[in-house]
Amino acid sequence: MKINANLIRVGNIIKHQGKMFIILNTSIIKPGKGGAFIQVEMRDIISKNKTNDRFRTSDSLEKLATEEISSTFLFADDKNLTFMRDDDFEQLEIEKSILENKFELLNDGMKVTLEYVDGKIINIKLPKTVEIKIETADAVVKGQTASSSYKPAITDKGLKVLVPPHIKQGDKIIIQSENFEYVEKAK
Repeated sequence: MKINANLIRVGNIIKHQGKMFIILNTSIIKPGKGGAFIQVEMRDIISKNKTNDRFRTSDSLEKLATEEISSTFLFADDKNLTFMRDDDFEQLEIEKSILENKFELLNDGMKVTLEYVDGKIINIKLPKTVEIKIETADAVVKGQTASSSYKPAITDKGLKVLVPPHIKQGDKIIIQSENFEYVEKAK
């Protein structure tokens, strides 16, 4: 399906120069002179290489139709992740590399969406927010204000995140799965 470049969103799968790409990041740039353009960071689905490209807002791109299947994460081994489809309970093994640095966000029993193109799994969509437990958090520096400063912390799975000064070891927090940004303290 052809769409204008200004309709590209993070997570879309496009066909460009004969290859399939997943969109990782987009930004609209409006120069002082001339028309606006879209700066797109994308990853080749086959080779896993990242690339940046620019498109005019009027350019036409081919967005690939994806089939989404709701699944549950079961467990991980050295190389693979095992999921169970929610519709027919079939178990699927997928390489860990498909998730890159987001593997640390997976929890047993987590509901995810598997995206297929031409019968092949090309992406795993995590929930928008994920609850994680803080293993260690730096001490608060005297004079820091809670409204403007964050401190580094490490989760129980080794993920590094920035948290407000009131978060301490053992707290559970909610972060965004897209960019690992702190949302709130879990209730």
